[in-house]
Amino acid sequence: MINEKNLTFELSTKDTTYAFRVTPTGHLEHLHYGRKIHVPDNDALTEKHEFCDGNAVAYDEQNKNITLEDMNLEMSSYGKGDIREPFVVIRYPDGSVTSDFIYESFSVSKGKDVKIGELKDNKKSEINEKAEMIEGSGENKLPGSYGAEDEVSYLCIKLTERHTKIQLELHYYVYEKWNVITRSARLVNSSEEPIILKRLMSMQLDFPDTNFFMTTFNGEWAREMGKNTFPLKAGKHVNSSFTGTSSSRANPFVMLHKKNTDEDSGQCYGFNLVYSGNHYEAAEVSGFGKTRLVTGINPEGFEFALNPGEELEAPEAVMTFSAEGFNKMSRNMHGFIRNHIVRGKWKNKERPILINSWEAAYFNIDEKRLLSLAKKSREAGIELFVMDDGWFGERNDDTSSLGDWEENKKKLPGGIKSLSEKINDMGLEFGIWVEPEMINVNSNLYKEHPEWVMDIPGREHSEGRNQRLLDLGNEAVQEFVIESMTKVFSAGNIAYVKWDMNRNISDCYSKCLPFERQGEASHRYVLGLYRCMRELTKRFPDILFEGCSSGGNRFDLGILCYFPQIWASDNTDAYCRSIIQTNYSYGYPMNTLTSHVSGCPNHQTLRKTPLDTRFNVAAFGVFGYECNLCDMKSEEFEEVKNQVEMYKQWRKVLQLGDFYRGRTFDDTENVLEWTCVANDKTKAVGMIMQKLMVPNSPNERFFAKGLDPSQKYVFANNRRKYNIKEFGDLVNTVSPIHIKQDSLVHNLAAKFVKMDGEEEHYKIYGDVLMYSGIKLSQAFAGTGYNEKTRYFPDFGSRMYFVDRIDCDEEDE
Repeated sequence: MINEKNLTFELSTKDTTYAFRVTPTGHLEHLHYGRKIHVPDNDALTEKHEFCDGNAVAYDEQNKNITLEDMNLEMSSYGKGDIREPFVVIRYPDGSVTSDFIYESFSVSKGKDVKIGELKDNKKSEINEKAEMIEGSGENKLPGSYGAEDEVSYLCIKLTERHTKIQLELHYYVYEKWNVITRSARLVNSSEEPIILKRLMSMQLDFPDTNFFMTTFNGEWAREMGKNTFPLKAGKHVNSSFTGTSSSRANPFVMLHKKNTDEDSGQCYGFNLVYSGNHYEAAEVSGFGKTRLVTGINPEGFEFALNPGEELEAPEAVMTFSAEGFNKMSRNMHGFIRNHIVRGKWKNKERPILINSWEAAYFNIDEKRLLSLAKKSREAGIELFVMDDGWFGERNDDTSSLGDWEENKKKLPGGIKSLSEKINDMGLEFGIWVEPEMINVNSNLYKEHPEWVMDIPGREHSEGRNQRLLDLGNEAVQEFVIESMTKVFSAGNIAYVKWDMNRNISDCYSKCLPFERQGEASHRYVLGLYRCMRELTKRFPDILFEGCSSGGNRFDLGILCYFPQIWASDNTDAYCRSIIQTNYSYGYPMNTLTSHVSGCPNHQTLRKTPLDTRFNVAAFGVFGYECNLCDMKSEEFEEVKNQVEMYKQWRKVLQLGDFYRGRTFDDTENVLEWTCVANDKTKAVGMIMQKLMVPNSPNERFFAKGLDPSQKYVFANNRRKYNIKEFGDLVNTVSPIHIKQDSLVHNLAAKFVKMDGEEEHYKIYGDVLMYSGIKLSQAFAGTGYNEKTRYFPDFGSRMYFVDRIDCDEEDE
């Protein structure tokens, strides 16, 4: 809604309102973002300024009562009194950086299709097919959200720099159903002289108060998405990456919330960025008690030269608000990402169960070994076999052959074509691993094209994982990547591609740019990456692409615009993954992250966790295995077969349902709860897990979420039998003869004697499951065990299945 009389703009979603106005000075004053309200047509929401504040700077001679430092603004820059985090910074030919952008006009439209700010007619039936075309303008093409005319409304605000006439467009897209508003900006050099753009944010949001907490998700390789919460009382808190990627160090998804906000109550804002490079999120509390958040490309090391007539697009920022805690905020984000970021054939399609060869063989692969693993995988019911690293060039370790994308005929005598056909003949689909952005010095490609590498001529290069980056800002390199990958993807019947990227950028330098434009190198790399992904997904629309970057080093919405799923972490330890996946769930739907059952001791932690817990955790993501089934004990292999069968029965709920967090692990909480609920609330899968077994703590409840409180459900577990060896020499308390641990008698007894686990089976209403909880069977507490006792050791877990009872079933 737009009040043209007083130039007030109201953007409304189902539950939220975002409002701002044009001030008499021509600036944009932010009025409200939060719960849905009726925006008044008077000045009740505007701040009153009669006199300039203290030693603050007055805007101009005609407005000595106005200091921009003490205003809530939609955008800002340096030089006219606002000393907080700026939205845009331009260096002009005379060396000055003062900008004063003033309102010029607005335009509105419906739908979001090909270009931001250049909307075409779009039909809902065609929007997903066209979605791969969404991009920025000119050569600077960026991915973004998309939606049909009845799904998204668009507002463009045009501003003009008062003295140079440079234009700045602020773009707002409103996704009403999902309570999401996205923002971006475009700066056009409409002046007659070249300029240097030193900063262009995607979003600026000013709050009139403080006492917020900021939650960020930080970590490292194998420790992605550590949740950290900080009070914002004074000064500035920055969450950023300078790795050339969105990074495992600081994911671009952040939250602002009040102190007492929890999963199901309290105010919470969620923010993300559709970008895969260096990003920047800064929350600053001013001396006037205001809080500002900016998000966008990291300005550190960034400069972009714009000649007259040239322009630059900022990535799209995503924001949502919930007055009902973190879970509601997450569901807003999940629904938006599933429907308006992910696109293509696999958008709403159930994903296959795969096995990846990496942890089974690492580089030591050949056709015989791969076929043996594939045969065993098919026996287990697995649907997709993935050949990981080691199949090309002289790739026997990580020191050579990246860039030489030709099959190693010693390992694969018939090449990809023959292997894929043999895998297909077994009844499995075939997938492959690639790392297109990388190059080894020990490669034929490096000998032919050393100029294609990102390194600084005449200086020693700091390598990561014995490899370097190809300069994707170079159009010739982009063409090489596109054509070499086209050849690989056409070499056989390839149904799946894992696209890896195993290092950060160092010595960032592009040999195809002059010295004065090296500040553009990192951003141009990302633009080149997007061009490669856009072209290859267009050429191969049926392939299921999965992003990977040493695990979660590039887990972001930019990648999800091209690849519907991303490998969440190289760490497959079930306990670590339970925390990592919980924290991803705050900002990303669970069917965008992949998770595998691996062997034990775990290859990253050497921890031993129960096989059923490894399955229970992995099943809530896009599911697969990463272990050597050929070496697995027959008892464990039978358990894997049962897991696969069970997952197929509940796959639709787990992959396409709504995810809810219950209790989560922290310093005081030993229990984790997840629930995934079908969209129509007829089915659900729940999971409870504990960290360490607490002695003499037999009682526990499971609380579901997201069910229909008025409907009746069957609640049940999958009853199991346990190996008597899990109980150690306690077996001697019931055995008529003494059994020595790990003796022949012990192993023989374990083969034939199993301990029955507990059974949970209730017909119960959804309100009981959610608000009172199911009181589970007593856990083993050292005083006895029978078939009604819950075996729940360290890292123990249970999966529960919830199915709505139809009226006729109830009558029976």
